[in-house]
Amino acid sequence: MVKERDSKQKRAKKNAYLDNLVKLLQTYPRIITVSADNVGSSQMQAIRRSIRSEGILLMGKNTMMRVAIRRAVADGDKKLEQLLPKIWGNIGLVFTKGSLKTVRDRVLESKVSAPAKAGSISPVDVILPKGNTGLDPLKTSFLQALNIPSKINKGQVEIERDWHLIKLGAKVGQSEATLLQMLDIKPFFYGLKAEIVYDNGNIYDASVLDIDDKEILSKFTAGLTYLASISLGLNFPTVAAFPHLISRAFSNLLAVSLVTDYSFKQAEGVKNALKNPGTAPAPVATPEPAQAKQGKKKPEPEPEPEPEPEPEDVGGGMGDLFGGGDDW
Repeated sequence: MVKERDSKQKRAKKNAYLDNLVKLLQTYPRIITVSADNVGSSQMQAIRRSIRSEGILLMGKNTMMRVAIRRAVADGDKKLEQLLPKIWGNIGLVFTKGSLKTVRDRVLESKVSAPAKAGSISPVDVILPKGNTGLDPLKTSFLQALNIPSKINKGQVEIERDWHLIKLGAKVGQSEATLLQMLDIKPFFYGLKAEIVYDNGNIYDASVLDIDDKEILSKFTAGLTYLASISLGLNFPTVAAFPHLISRAFSNLLAVSLVTDYSFKQAEGVKNALKNPGTAPAPVATPEPAQAKQGKKKPEPEPEPEPEPEPEDVGGGMGDLFGGGDDW
């Protein structure tokens, strides 16, 4: 009877878990899969509290998660089937309707320091800083066995320079773990790690959330630059190359204007600057207050300068080429 009652309770818990997970899959359009290696229960509770207003963190067995996803797919949400290959290892699901980046940052900010255990895989590069270690001189041989340059200074062991003790992804040896324990160094930080993002049917790596608007704009600008370069090289007009084509055309017109009598409004400033290189540009008039305008008399208009005599026309000149000359 006791075993039967226990089995019924377990079955009821499984069914409740499956129903809850299916409901979450159908309710929340955004999901982040997180790996939970070396994360304790107390740390997990702290993470749940930190995202309580933004989302829900649910852990469970992978087989149960796959069953719930298949149920949700059978109910009509076919896009959720993309999550099935991603359910492996010590995985959890974070459901949210808000900002994925905000929830991801809340999940990742809860980390706990931990010592390096022999046989574990290092998630970071461990570098011993140079300086006094506080160890007695008898430990010098221990450091020398690890090829760490050290010396005795004021009765204590001192590391002569920064030393790369454990590389990222390497297995922690017994000697390295013992040394870090003697130095009271806890180099590892464990917490949830975001893996995959499911967003309204689209699935992508969680690292995409680190891309901000500034980076997107820089990538877009670089793409436009490449497109404009190819367009100009092939003499094929595109929207990206259009400003450069206009600039080239203006440069050509300005060059013709500078060596001929032909002129246009935009070229006058350049011509005047070349004829009178010492002259400063005309000052820009600033608007005066209304009271000052009323108290001032309207200045009399200055007499117009006499027109300069036109140069003699030379038959077949560039002036006729651009129009405005007499008939041939």
